[in-house]
Amino acid sequence: MSIQAHASPANTSLFRNRFYQTILISNIFLQIGIWVRNFAILMFVTDKTNNDPLAISLISVVEFAPIFVFSFIGGAFADRWKPKRTMIWCDFLSAVSVFAVLLTLLYESWEAVYFATFISAILSQFSQPSVMKLFKQHVHPDKLQQGMALFQSLVAIFMVLGPTLGIFAYHQFGIHISIGVMGVAFLLSAIVLFRLPADEEQETKTERTSKLRQELADGFRYVWRSPVLRVLGATFAIAGFSVGTIQTLGLFVVTERLGQPKEFLQFLLMVNGVAMLIGGGLIMTLSKKVKPQVLLAFGMAVSAVCIAGMGFSTSIPLTLVLQFLNGLTFPCIQIGINTLILQSTEQSYVGRVNGVLSPMFMGMMVVMMSLSGVLKKLFPLVSIYTFSGIVMLIGAVILVPIFKHKAAPIPVPGTEEPEGA
Repeated sequence: MSIQAHASPANTSLFRNRFYQTILISNIFLQIGIWVRNFAILMFVTDKTNNDPLAISLISVVEFAPIFVFSFIGGAFADRWKPKRTMIWCDFLSAVSVFAVLLTLLYESWEAVYFATFISAILSQFSQPSVMKLFKQHVHPDKLQQGMALFQSLVAIFMVLGPTLGIFAYHQFGIHISIGVMGVAFLLSAIVLFRLPADEEQETKTERTSKLRQELADGFRYVWRSPVLRVLGATFAIAGFSVGTIQTLGLFVVTERLGQPKEFLQFLLMVNGVAMLIGGGLIMTLSKKVKPQVLLAFGMAVSAVCIAGMGFSTSIPLTLVLQFLNGLTFPCIQIGINTLILQSTEQSYVGRVNGVLSPMFMGMMVVMMSLSGVLKKLFPLVSIYTFSGIVMLIGAVILVPIFKHKAAPIPVPGTEEPEGA
C-alpha cells in the first residue's frame, strides 16, 4: 500500500496543508462542544445530587467506559472504512443524539444528560483512529511530532477557555441551552470536515471482505511483535490505573483540601491549560532533538510528583504551581504517545494498533473511576493521590529499556511498502 502519498513536502508549513487546516478548525468546534458538555453537566449533576461522589464519578464512567468497549472495534473499522466519511458521520450522529437528549430533558428526565456523553464517547472511537490514519497519509514524517505539538496546543487553549465557557453557559443559560450549544458545535464540525481531501480508493475487495475477527487478531499480533508497542501497552495500562484513581476527585481537592467552592475548579484547569499551551510550544522547538519515548517518560515522572503533591497540599498557591508543572509536561505525554504509535506502525495498521492500545489505558481508567467514589468514602484524599502518583512513576520507569530504540524508518511519500502481517 502506498503510504503518505499525499503528504505535503517537508519544507511546507503545516498551516498550508489543507488536511491540517481542516482538522484544526473541526477540532475547535469539537472542543467547544466537549467543554460545554463536561462542565455544564458537572455543575448540573452536582446541583441535582448535592455533590454525591457516586453521581459525579458516573459522569466520567459513562464517558470512558464506551471508549474501552468500542475502541477495539472502532480501530478495526477505521482501517476498513473511508476515514473522511467516517469522521463526518460520527460528528453528525453525535449532534443528532445530543438534540434527542435535549428533547428528553424538556420532559424533566434529568438523568438523560449521561446519555449525551455516552453516545458521543462511542462515536469518537470510530472517528479518532480515522484522524490518526489521515495524519499518516497527509503529514510528512518529519512534521509528525510538530503537528502533534500544534494539535496539543489547541487542546491546551481550551483547557484555559473551556471550563469558564462551560460554567458560564450553565449559569447564564441553563442546561437546555448548554446541551443545544453542544449539538450545534458537533454539527458544525461535521460540516467543516467536508473540506478534507477526498478519501483514497486503494483498498481491494479482498481487504474489505476480510473477517473482522481476523483483523482484530492481526492488530494484537502486530503490537506483540513490536518491542516499543509492547512496552507502550504496559505503560498505557499503568497510566490508566493512575489517572482513573483521581480522575473524578478534582472537585474534592477544591472543596476539601483547599476549602473553595466547586466553581474554583475552573481556575485549576485554566492554570493547567496555560501551562499546556506553553509546554506544547516548547515541545515544538525540541521535537527533532528528543526521542518520543524520552518525552513520554519525563512527562509521566513529573506528573507523578505533581499528583502526589496536590494530594498533600492545602495551599492554593502551591496547588496552582503543581497544576502548572503538571500541565507544562502533559504535552510530553500526549505527543510522545501519538508520535511513538505513528512512527512504529504501518499505515494499514494504525487503526488496529490504536484500537489495541487505547483499551489498555481506558480499561484500567474506567475500572478505577468506577471505584473512585467508593475509595473516596473509605480513604482520605492524601492517601489516594499519593498512591496514584506512585503508580504513575512506575509507568515512567518501565519505559527506560526502550530509550535507545530507534523508530522504524517510514518510507518517504510516493514509495511503496508491503502490507504488514
